[in-house]
Amino acid sequence: MTPSATSRPKLNRVVISVKQVPDTTQVKVDPVTGTLIREGVPFIINPFDIHCVEEALRLKDQFGCKVTALTMGPPNAVATLRKCLALGVDDAILISDRVFGGADTLATSFVLSEAVRRIEAEYGRVDLIICGKQTIDGDTAQVGPGMAVRLRYSQLTLVDQIVSLDVEQRTIRVRRKLEGRKELVEAKLPALLTLVREINQPRYPTVQGRLAAEEARIELWDNSFLKLPIEKLGLKGSPTNVKKIFAPERAVGEILGDGEKDPEGAVQLLIKRLIEKDLISFGA
Repeated sequence: MTPSATSRPKLNRVVISVKQVPDTTQVKVDPVTGTLIREGVPFIINPFDIHCVEEALRLKDQFGCKVTALTMGPPNAVATLRKCLALGVDDAILISDRVFGGADTLATSFVLSEAVRRIEAEYGRVDLIICGKQTIDGDTAQVGPGMAVRLRYSQLTLVDQIVSLDVEQRTIRVRRKLEGRKELVEAKLPALLTLVREINQPRYPTVQGRLAAEEARIELWDNSFLKLPIEKLGLKGSPTNVKKIFAPERAVGEILGDGEKDPEGAVQLLIKRLIEKDLISFGA
């Protein structure tokens, strides 16, 4: 007996975790307090996350699944979610509450993983979570893996290509971009992926998409809805905190000799300087 099309396995839902971040090209650091000067700084969608949106939409085009955008942040983070909706995401959820403020990566991954469990309860099975490799404001690359551990999802990081996805066997094969090499890995669904920028070229929203996104309903989930224990949230649930933020100091370079007119002399000067700095040595 041949199973009907409706009874065949299918990809049900993909969740993309996105974050609103300050535009680091315009961020300044207070030299006295060591904190970010946020006044007048524009906010953008984390650059790695826009590739998550694109990859989720490609899966939607191929498998007909639903795509949910999820973010935790202040009320103005709805702007980031509307950008996702304008591109073709089906629904968007903002997790926002004062008790979530000041969360480190541990507390953040806890809230987001609990939100994914709630999404499953509200919308049905989640097959994939897609995150950016890291955010440009924190650069920790810890939240995605933290969610995978809490949810007990297969964890596939640094993905630069989804090679294949077998819905019937519930397996996914990806290529990972490692230092100096690529790695093919296959894992079972549900899975969480973190993506690098090389994975795709993001699409642009259409005019119709932009207009529809402005009218779309964005769900707001606060802690009265999620009902999570206060001791695991925000500053109370964060064993780490940022003590100081500072701009890296870059050393001024040094030009040795004249590499064009006297390349051999320049090489000798370079070797001498490297020996002086104990960066190279010549043994017997």
